[in-house]
Amino acid sequence: MSDTATMKIMAGLVPEGSRVLDLGCGDGAMLAYLQQARGCTGYGIEIDDANLQACVKRGVNVIQLNLDEGLSLFDDASFDVVLQIDTLQHLRNAEVMLRETVRVGRVGVVAFPNFAHWPNRLSVLRGRMPVTRRLPYQWYDTPNIRVGTHADLALLAQRSNLCVLDSFGIQDGRTVRFMPNLLAGTSVYTLSS
Repeated sequence: MSDTATMKIMAGLVPEGSRVLDLGCGDGAMLAYLQQARGCTGYGIEIDDANLQACVKRGVNVIQLNLDEGLSLFDDASFDVVLQIDTLQHLRNAEVMLRETVRVGRVGVVAFPNFAHWPNRLSVLRGRMPVTRRLPYQWYDTPNIRVGTHADLALLAQRSNLCVLDSFGIQDGRTVRFMPNLLAGTSVYTLSS
């Protein structure tokens, strides 16, 4: 999720001056944008060596950590906002990480590819796994270990006793509030405990 319009939508969910933890921060583009445009501070969590170097070059504080090991090094409410953008689908224990996200942050913002988006449904109806801009991998070489839908995260949040503060979709750099499970390639949730 790297286009500028989408980054601005996500940044709009982070209050100015927030202390932010970005889980699976990649090359640090989002956190760098939040520092520059919204006066935020914080850290990125990343496991990939090349992405760690990219974060350092951007001036983003980054910690190398495997998220499947949890966030035990952080106290409760250490951050105002914890971002989990395009990370959930790569984790072994999504439910635990959602709870950890809202434990460590006052608010958690989670975004992930919505498998129920209509082009994906059409691919499955044709008997094929979807390959789209949002899900650009063939089924046999995808880094995603799970797929989920906008509706699925609502149920997981409920099961995990998390409060859904807001939810919507993003498609082509625009917010989708009408039928996001069908009409949006990206699902976004703002959660708290």
